[in-house]
Amino acid sequence: MTETSVPTTRPAGTLRPAVRSGLVLLAFIAISFGVAALGSIATIGNVDGWYASADKAAWNPPNWLFGPAWTLLYTLMSVAAWLVWRRRERANVNPALSFYVAQLVLNALWTPLFFGLYPLWGAAALWLALVVILLLDAIVLLTMLTFWGVSRTAAWLLVPYWAWLLFATTLNWALAAFNS
Repeated sequence: MTETSVPTTRPAGTLRPAVRSGLVLLAFIAISFGVAALGSIATIGNVDGWYASADKAAWNPPNWLFGPAWTLLYTLMSVAAWLVWRRRERANVNPALSFYVAQLVLNALWTPLFFGLYPLWGAAALWLALVVILLLDAIVLLTMLTFWGVSRTAAWLLVPYWAWLLFATTLNWALAAFNS
């Protein structure tokens, strides 16, 4: 080795940037699908229960559509958050990722409120879920706006999620109104 040579080994315990980035993407995906799994616990027993016989809006989609839609949306959300995370050395990403975490928490709360509490609380659970989804709509909009300042691509990746949430808000409202 000459004096001008650069060692090619990394210090022990460090990952290559591409490997680390890939692991962080997998972590974002795992967290999003963890939220989905929590929601599934509350949903599974009730889709064929009270929800099957509830009065729904004429625009309510068939049940089979929700799984593929949410799979795509959780994937897009994860990639968006990862794109923002990747900019952490060039921008302050903490506000954007804080909004992202807040919307995940609200997302995780909505499903048990909507599906899980209805058998116990009746329409009151649907009205409470409506308040939560309205907050979720607002937080996702704030997430998109803060993502925009860091990565426009990340912000655009959240647009389908926000559109679906706005649609789901109308479904939640209709179920609460029709079943009170």
